[in-house]
Amino acid sequence: MTETADDLSAPLGQDKPRRKRRLRPPFTAMQLLAVLLGLFLATFAGFAIFNRDPLGGEPMTRIAIRAPNATDKATDGKPAAGHGQDSKQASEEAPKQTAPGEQRTITMIDGSTGARHDVVIGGGDAADKGEAASAPPPVMAGINPKLLEKSRYGMIPVSADGLKPFNVYAADADRAKAAKMPVVAIVIGGLGVGAAKTLDAIMKLPPAVTLAFTPYGADPGKLAERARAQRHEIFLQIPMEPYDFPDNDPGPQTLLTSLSVDQNMDRLHWHLSRMQGYAGLTNFMGARFIATEPAMQPIIREAAKRGLGFFDDGSSPRSIAPQAAASQSMPFGKGDIAIDVVPTPTEIDRALNKLESTARERGIAVGTASALPVSIERIGAWTKTLSDRGILLVPLTTAMLKSKSS
Repeated sequence: MTETADDLSAPLGQDKPRRKRRLRPPFTAMQLLAVLLGLFLATFAGFAIFNRDPLGGEPMTRIAIRAPNATDKATDGKPAAGHGQDSKQASEEAPKQTAPGEQRTITMIDGSTGARHDVVIGGGDAADKGEAASAPPPVMAGINPKLLEKSRYGMIPVSADGLKPFNVYAADADRAKAAKMPVVAIVIGGLGVGAAKTLDAIMKLPPAVTLAFTPYGADPGKLAERARAQRHEIFLQIPMEPYDFPDNDPGPQTLLTSLSVDQNMDRLHWHLSRMQGYAGLTNFMGARFIATEPAMQPIIREAAKRGLGFFDDGSSPRSIAPQAAASQSMPFGKGDIAIDVVPTPTEIDRALNKLESTARERGIAVGTASALPVSIERIGAWTKTLSDRGILLVPLTTAMLKSKSS
């Protein structure tokens, strides 16, 4: 009984051992992770702000260019005995190396400022003499040799013996008829890059449509030659600086307002040498350049001196080209309507109808377009019935001459 009484009288829970209290940190795991992430971001931001490296993060490539010395040449010329077959096989399988004296031009772009620097590598003595970095393009068929002048990049147009490229390479047209009725000219630009679209424009559009070629592409001269064989008149597009350059870059050798007159003239000669047979020049982009008189005036003077016309595509309302061309008494034209700004059949047809109305009001209207399939299809269909509506489709040079005479 004693044991039972003792058990009954004992306070409940007194015989159980006390639990040890667990130490808990004053923060959770998620709070610790958030603090560590914040420290990492703060460190990264501080490095990005206070580290003065304008090219930080830009990809960099280092290329070792070693000129072959006499020892290398001697070694190459005398293969070791017993390895003649191996050496011959290796030489056949090895890729072709740059020939001695050959030059290559590399354009280096500063990632922070967008500044471009052309660097010529290789070439030895040839580079010192300032020779061209690549072989000049061949002279196209049907070109008057008297109207060519040699430059360091190749043959470029020039006036000679009273002849001017503008008159010699202008497409045939009934100018007497054009003087008596409203006329429309259409210029298709951006050709030469992309053989398929260029050939579509050449073959599917009537000869009276003028084709404008960029100086780029694998062989723009061959495509320009094909266009002239189909009796199309051609113009050369000169890449010029737009307002958002270099984010919007027309391409290599672009004429820039930041360059000197001599530098831009050298670039112009490079463009002029890419092909022959063009009656004039036109801007490729270039809203900033064509609106900057100190940069644009020398280009217009050079074009006039070489007997070329100039066509302003009309994309820059602040263009000084009309005044500059008038001061040189040279053939000049300006685009009135961009036909395929919205490249849909409905909008293109609407722009063509507006072009007709402009021609009836002013006697002359010039439309510009690109070589999109839908543009070529709608323009081709529109031109088939244009004469029935009392309007004559003429090459750009005929419209420029009519504008000048009126």
